[in-house]
Amino acid sequence: MAGFGNSTRRYPRSSGRTGSRSGPDRATLGIIGAICAIAGFFVAGIILGPAAVVCGWLAMGRSWNGSASVPALIAVVLGGIVTVLSIIALVGAASLGFGAF
Repeated sequence: MAGFGNSTRRYPRSSGRTGSRSGPDRATLGIIGAICAIAGFFVAGIILGPAAVVCGWLAMGRSWNGSASVPALIAVVLGGIVTVLSIIALVGAASLGFGAF
């Protein structure tokens, strides 16, 4: 039956054998998230922090099972820290100008 063009030797990535290949893979998302988290400590933490959390969460496969990669875990943890610190900084900066007038 393989003579009718249904052979899998020519096409090893046929449908059903592997996952979808559209979009960035999990390792890339984990590295991007870790870079965003580290850069968020220095510039635009309110934007890069949540971006790092989202990239890390997607890189972990949207679950907390034990097979998470290290960059993805770093991205989620540092992204959360950056987000909290930037919110504290924004609240502190807003309260400083309250009594100026």
